[in-house]
Amino acid sequence: MTVTPDPDGPSPPEAIPAGDGPPPPALEVVEYTDPLCPWAWGSEPAFRRLRAALAGRVRWRRAYAILFDTDEDDPPLDPTAETAWYARHLADIGAHTQAPRPHRLSRVAASSWPSSLVARAAEAQGPEIAERVLRRLRESVFVLGEPADTEALALRSVRGVPGLDPGRLARDAASVGVRESVRADRAEARRPVPEVFSVREWSPHPGAAKETPGGEVRYALPTLLFRTPGAYRVVPGWRPYEAYAAAVDALSPGLRREVAPLAPDRALERYRSLTEPERLVLSEGFWPPPHAVRVETAQGAVWLHPDDAQHHAAARQ
Repeated sequence: MTVTPDPDGPSPPEAIPAGDGPPPPALEVVEYTDPLCPWAWGSEPAFRRLRAALAGRVRWRRAYAILFDTDEDDPPLDPTAETAWYARHLADIGAHTQAPRPHRLSRVAASSWPSSLVARAAEAQGPEIAERVLRRLRESVFVLGEPADTEALALRSVRGVPGLDPGRLARDAASVGVRESVRADRAEARRPVPEVFSVREWSPHPGAAKETPGGEVRYALPTLLFRTPGAYRVVPGWRPYEAYAAAVDALSPGLRREVAPLAPDRALERYRSLTEPERLVLSEGFWPPPHAVRVETAQGAVWLHPDDAQHHAAARQ
């Protein structure tokens, strides 16, 4: 993708808020995603590496696009057949991403709203807790095979996240403010930049804009939009790390700082949950650390920090 100049400010992308405090970072990254999206799950090795290379120097914002929308999708005529088809779909995606997938999928998610509301509500408790909550929500479907598609399941799936205040999370997730925030995300994701209407780069998931069952058009998930006050660059779909790094370098040369892979015990302490593709790019040394808790999936292992494993449903299977 080429850099798109925007002399009048970043429009059609949303404007970078100025605020009354310190000036905003020179680069903003908007991640259009969904907690239950398989391509987003498979992109985590690249995204985690990119976040480490940009830590403290950009504003990274997630916009929850609502992949499974209760207002758009009719109930399936044959839930068993739909689940079998979607399980094959996950296997096909996993052949490209090598991300874990469940031994058995209980159903196709009915709605992305509950998990998106919980993920947004967790942001009020700090970035580390928000990351761990979102991770648990993703693992509900791609490790456990039980998508967090109801309020009760979403809250249950994040139970025991270290440092999390579950009562506050439940109250915030049910609040009008959080719902309006996710509603704004959904609307923003349905105003894609022109470049994603015609995507020519090769990828098993190139990321061209998607038409929704309701007749709208939204970003394919995941999509990263990189923005400065005067230009933007979009990288849609499933891409190698180098595509994201090139977008950053084109807009903000010298901003990205690659960090050395962590020792295995430090990587597990930092990320709390690591898949095989993730640990290969984020860690270096003899794997796994002796205290790691291994969880088998239908495609590779997930390693959990023991403190997280105590309250993680995957470790009790």
